[in-house]
Amino acid sequence: MLPPLVLPLTLLYSLLAAPAVLAGDVPWLQACNPAHQKLQEGTYQFQTDCDAMTYCASNSTCALRGCRSDDFPFGYSSNVTIPDKCPKGMFCPDEQDSCQTLLSVGSACQFNRDDECEGPPNFKELADTTGFGLNVNGSICLNNVCMWANVTVGLPCVVQNTAYTAYGPDGEFVDIVSRGNCKVGLYCDAQQLVCVQTKAIGETCDADKECSTYNCLADGTCGRTTDTPVKVGVWVYIVVAICIFGGMIGTLIALYFVHRKDRTAEHEKRLQYWREQNAFRQNILQMQETARHSLMSYTPGGSPRSSQMIPSEDSVGPMTHGANKASALRYYVSDDGSQMDDRSDEDLMMRKRDPNPGRF
Repeated sequence: MLPPLVLPLTLLYSLLAAPAVLAGDVPWLQACNPAHQKLQEGTYQFQTDCDAMTYCASNSTCALRGCRSDDFPFGYSSNVTIPDKCPKGMFCPDEQDSCQTLLSVGSACQFNRDDECEGPPNFKELADTTGFGLNVNGSICLNNVCMWANVTVGLPCVVQNTAYTAYGPDGEFVDIVSRGNCKVGLYCDAQQLVCVQTKAIGETCDADKECSTYNCLADGTCGRTTDTPVKVGVWVYIVVAICIFGGMIGTLIALYFVHRKDRTAEHEKRLQYWREQNAFRQNILQMQETARHSLMSYTPGGSPRSSQMIPSEDSVGPMTHGANKASALRYYVSDDGSQMDDRSDEDLMMRKRDPNPGRF
């Protein structure tokens, strides 16, 4: 297989050599130059001054096209009626001006327009059915001349090598396409110029045309066709299924442990908070109990020092007969079992025992 030739400056040179007026933008009935009609370098696409719906007529004006080669032509507006395709026995040239009769063998044809040439009587036998575009109805246009693709093994043949500009990850490169007038299943050797049998998969090759699959691999052997579907064994499906389900189960297990770790951390936080609150509650209860015992020690008869603490008459309020002679401290037990004092500081008053009860 021919090595790719990188052409990084091809596009730049083509832009510099392009005319000032952009090709393909002249509308209907406007002036054009038939001399500007050519094949674009690298792609060999037909170029003209006129737009996609017109062609440059002999009177140097753009006229509406009279035929089309494609089922879905490019460049037509949705509200425009596209021209019809040519009937059987006729073809539409690159200019797409009007349908013309098929050309006989030896007639001049346009580049790679195999459909312009008339087929041989045994066209059904010679027609290409591989889908590689080797010929059309057994006829082929080589070097702009109509021929029949009917040359057999060992006989002289005609070859045409065309360099196309292709694009890849590393930039531009040249893709050489070689065609010949050999029968389907044969190729025209460029060195000997005779028809040779195509090679099977796995045999050594130098170009795509040498392989029956039209695919010469980079290692120099014929490979399968590029559109061949890849078939894998049943074990591949089993391994893939195991990997998928294993990944799902592994993900679920990993999520379980991660979430369990988070739950454990949250549980520890809540438990620590409960312990702190419980400790605070016990401290408060202990403080209340201590305060109760401390205040009880200052009640009458509760301490020897109580007899010495005799307040003055101004500081002692009048005693009421309905006063409770028991301790002045009043407690109640809350719902949670803690003892709460419902008196304010002003309610806690030390009272003197009257030595003569009943006297005014």
